[in-house]
Amino acid sequence: MNNYIALVITLALTLMFLRAMDFIAQRGWMDSKLSRKVIHIGTGPLFVLCWFLFREEPNARWLAALVPFAVTVQFALIGLGVIKDEASVKAMSRTGDPKEILRGPLFYGIMFVLLTLVFWRDSPTGIVALMMLCGGDGIADLIGRAIKSPKLSWSENKSIAGSLGVFVGGWIMSALILFAYVNAGVFAAPFTSYLMPLTWIALAATAVESLPFKDVDNITATAVSAVMGYFMF
Repeated sequence: MNNYIALVITLALTLMFLRAMDFIAQRGWMDSKLSRKVIHIGTGPLFVLCWFLFREEPNARWLAALVPFAVTVQFALIGLGVIKDEASVKAMSRTGDPKEILRGPLFYGIMFVLLTLVFWRDSPTGIVALMMLCGGDGIADLIGRAIKSPKLSWSENKSIAGSLGVFVGGWIMSALILFAYVNAGVFAAPFTSYLMPLTWIALAATAVESLPFKDVDNITATAVSAVMGYFMF
């Protein structure tokens, strides 16, 4: 497929997903905490699977990165109050304050741009780091709120169940996307050869995500996953 057509399709699918979640949250069919996490979990796999649409040409990664870049700029403008978008604020903030978008959601978008440009389809590293961001950090909050468990002694706002959610959610989502890429012939090594490195990466991301730092785990856990993946894949 022509890469410019692939760009248009990827952007259209991403915006359709985001606007659908905005609509659902604004109508009250889903509370803001849940819609925020559904966006967090779902946007990444959709975007990474759209990489299959791009031809392997020098401009491919740059065109693909335009999608998270455009969405991130939109997030920044909404958070700064330049763009008024109550539906997006409802879907992506915990309290309805647009400035919240300038933290977690903005960092999320920045990591997508950087990892797309740096790793693209050249290595599993970027894909795994992004899936740890989506499946790990995203699912952790859902599991942590759904399952009552003791709090971590070094991080009073995080629980054992939430940390298990980081590990299991990130591992499973990474494995599923890697399986798709191996099955498509993008990565030549057998799928099973990726599972042990993936396990160590998921453990490291879980450890970093458990630290008592608010709103920056989208950066820290993802960066650690990328560094470890760089040396292990």
